[in-house]
Amino acid sequence: MNRFILTALPVAITLVYPLAVWLGHGTVEPRLFAALLVLAASIRVATMKIGRAAWWWLAGALALGTGAVMSNGWMPLKLYPVLVNAVMLGMFAYSLAMPPTFIERIARIKEPDLPSIAVAYTRRVTQVWCLFFLVNGSIALLTAVWASPATWSLYNGVIAYVLMGLLFAGEYLVRLRFKRRHNV
Repeated sequence: MNRFILTALPVAITLVYPLAVWLGHGTVEPRLFAALLVLAASIRVATMKIGRAAWWWLAGALALGTGAVMSNGWMPLKLYPVLVNAVMLGMFAYSLAMPPTFIERIARIKEPDLPSIAVAYTRRVTQVWCLFFLVNGSIALLTAVWASPATWSLYNGVIAYVLMGLLFAGEYLVRLRFKRRHNV
């Protein structure tokens, strides 16, 4: 199968996953969504560099999928966004403890010789993303446990992505200003 399709398919499944769970809630057995989750996780891991974070994510997705199959319940499936945020938080936080930070690694792809002020900036951006994943994951957990399927789907399938996009856009604008101010 085409590598682009193998890369895009799990991303597409992940993006529509909350909407699919909401639409299927009460009409489709959770076991079928568990199979979709395990398929997306398996394809994604097969197409990415296997690092510790990928293995944790795969193990978590398989555990949630197995829990959903065994219980035929929705809760393990609704916890998937919590898992994604926890893995991302762990990956970003680990990079703070064991530099270079995740954001610095990305920045060095384009600019291998980052000045120290830019390294400090990338560290701050990594901290902001850690806070985002902590808050977003907490809200995902709250919606999974206490909210209706529609509210869970709205937050995890729309609002969380909008907030992430706003953070990306905001950081980009701040970065442009930072580069102008510091001639970086």
